[in-house]
Amino acid sequence: MADYPSKTLQEAVEAISSLPGVGSRSALRLALHLLRQPKENIRHFADAVAGLADNVHYCSECSMVADGERCSICSDNSRDRSAICVVESVRDVMSIEATGQYRGVYHVLGGIISPMDGIGPSDLTIDRLVNRVKAAPDGVEVILALSGDVEGETTSFYIYRQIEPYGPRVTTLARGLGFGDDLEYADSLTLGRSISGRQPFKP
Repeated sequence: MADYPSKTLQEAVEAISSLPGVGSRSALRLALHLLRQPKENIRHFADAVAGLADNVHYCSECSMVADGERCSICSDNSRDRSAICVVESVRDVMSIEATGQYRGVYHVLGGIISPMDGIGPSDLTIDRLVNRVKAAPDGVEVILALSGDVEGETTSFYIYRQIEPYGPRVTTLARGLGFGDDLEYADSLTLGRSISGRQPFKP
């Protein structure tokens, strides 16, 4: 649509359509839906979104989202700190947690190495992972839970080369997951079995 009856409505549509996977028509439909809601509901929605910028942080230890300096997982003394599960994104942590099959801690890379997209090792939290492995006690396990596509395998190999000198046990998910599968879309049963049946990483 080229013309809007309200500039405020137009700005709302443009803001909503900036979200991934939301086109202008869908954004208009959502904006009009919000207009039909009570004002307090709209304000609550806006405050919740604004809170993402003002109140959500990244854990100083693992880079998971958190309300404070450390996330709820790193702050949980019952978690097994001898296992560090390396994932691409916060969504992967949520997917693995939903299986109930893992009680270790995590390290969120914030992406994977992808030269085509201009993402190199320095754009990720790999250096922080290396420092965690250096400081970890003997026998620590690093689980490379990255996607099985070319970029994921490249990232896993790079990380292995960086941490291997410090002697961790490096494992990867059992391949109940197909080549190229994203953890985010794997069902809980398959992902849980992949975690439980993890294998030594072979570069």
